[in-house]
Amino acid sequence: MTVLEEKPGIESTTEPAFVVHLNGDNGGLKGWVVVDSLVGGWAMGGTRLTETVTETEVRGLARAMTDKLTLVGLPVGGAKAGIVAPEAGKEEVLKTYGRTIAPLLHGGIHLGADMGVGARERAIFYEAAGYDPRKRPRGVDMPYDWKTYYEPLVDATGHNVGQAAAAALEASHRDEPARVIVQGFGAVGRAVAKFLEQRGHRIVAVVDILGTISADELPVDDLIAITDPQGRVDRSRLPQSVKVTPEADAWLDVDADLIILAAQKDAINSTNVHRLKAAFVVEGGNLATSPEARLKAAAAGTLLIPDVIANVGGAASAGLALTGTVPFTLPGEARKDWVFDWIAQRVRKNTLDLLEIANGSSAEPLRELIAARRDQPIPRDAKF
Repeated sequence: MTVLEEKPGIESTTEPAFVVHLNGDNGGLKGWVVVDSLVGGWAMGGTRLTETVTETEVRGLARAMTDKLTLVGLPVGGAKAGIVAPEAGKEEVLKTYGRTIAPLLHGGIHLGADMGVGARERAIFYEAAGYDPRKRPRGVDMPYDWKTYYEPLVDATGHNVGQAAAAALEASHRDEPARVIVQGFGAVGRAVAKFLEQRGHRIVAVVDILGTISADELPVDDLIAITDPQGRVDRSRLPQSVKVTPEADAWLDVDADLIILAAQKDAINSTNVHRLKAAFVVEGGNLATSPEARLKAAAAGTLLIPDVIANVGGAASAGLALTGTVPFTLPGEARKDWVFDWIAQRVRKNTLDLLEIANGSSAEPLRELIAARRDQPIPRDAKF
């Protein structure tokens, strides 16, 4: 029988539990690990590697991890790492990073992939650190390696961003398909586009680093077929019937009901929020709307589902394994379905509960929802 605690053990504070400044064992590293919260001495989050990442950004991402894990009810604290480095030559940087953070990894701070760090890059710093999530004190009893568990779940984030969007649309009692803009056509954006198209909605624009591609209805599979792993669509292979607009933020001028933000930080900000036309915005990326823009969008009547509700697939997938919640005895496809269903149920409930609180004229519906989830009991006997 599962024993329950009355409190989840995550304290909401203005400052993180601790911040580590990374210099590396030879000075060849600049970055930070921010542990926003701890549960039983444990925390988890991804590693972001870009040329522009800042400590302030990493702090915000770590706080978001705390909120995500609280909202889905997993007993793990929130953390995040940031490395300032260019894409070129990052392998040596990642080796230095792994050696530097080895004490944290082995001490209970699990750091994985994020922007600029995929499965291959994660493997580099894990090897440098001598780290295996299964082989540490109080580690999970996983009968296969991390790659075997995690790689089939690559679309978990996009799938559940789609779940949040679908729940918001359903709650509005729409009788017709929504016109959807997908801003960012990387792994998350492509998965969301497929999810919503399969449910009868029309993708009217996709956005990559080169600009906006729009039409009355875009064929998602055809676009994916001409998109590279970095999310760039090959313009030379587009049909003549689509419109291509290179100007930044041109996607905000496309007539749509729903916008999925699945690209950069602050995609909607104080300089462009006035151009927002869609009634619904779902954050499929982290920190995709600036705080000022959120307030202005809400005042204008736009309904926004934040990243801590929608963008939880990757975090929850990892947390489910690290806490030993996943039934590891299930075969591969059944295990994947179990993980997707577990997360989808919580994403849909959080979306609908947020809308219900917002409709009750709450000044801070998200804070109210997080507080409610924090007060719910969680299993004390998790294996993490």
